[in-house]
Amino acid sequence: MRLVIQRVSRAAVRVDDETVGEIGAGLLVLVGVREGDTAAEAQRLAVKTAELRIFRDEEGRFNRSLLETSGPSTSSGGAPSTSSGRAEALVVSQFTLYGDLRRGRRPSFNDAARPEVAEPIVEAYAAALEAQGLRVARGRFGAMMQVELVNDGPVTIIIDSADFDRPRRG
Repeated sequence: MRLVIQRVSRAAVRVDDETVGEIGAGLLVLVGVREGDTAAEAQRLAVKTAELRIFRDEEGRFNRSLLETSGPSTSSGGAPSTSSGRAEALVVSQFTLYGDLRRGRRPSFNDAARPEVAEPIVEAYAAALEAQGLRVARGRFGAMMQVELVNDGPVTIIIDSADFDRPRRG
């Protein structure tokens, strides 16, 4: 699995001019699933996402996770203020994260999982975030979506499950 995680002040996803998912401050997560990915990887990456320390603490350091950010609004980069009082994430499937550009000018998406394989894994990821107490909004799988966001920072992190199997230092 490959995730592009963006810290946002707000984000929304629309399909045919209908808002299908929307959050206040929190994380927008674009999720790509490749052939061979499993629900266990989705669970592992959901825990990593929720515990990722990319929100500022009182001293301005990246010491707070999404799980630690509920509560009153603070300055930019601080704790998200949500209407529900819970941290929020917007999960949007994006098979193009597995675009292979090594040949030619048109990306190949052969490594991306087929929709019938990918959809339950994306849902397993979103459900695993919810199981940790997060409010999770979703895009609509397989739809042509318009994603709107206000990137906070900007802070963007890319996580690939294949990286967890490699040594950290060479």
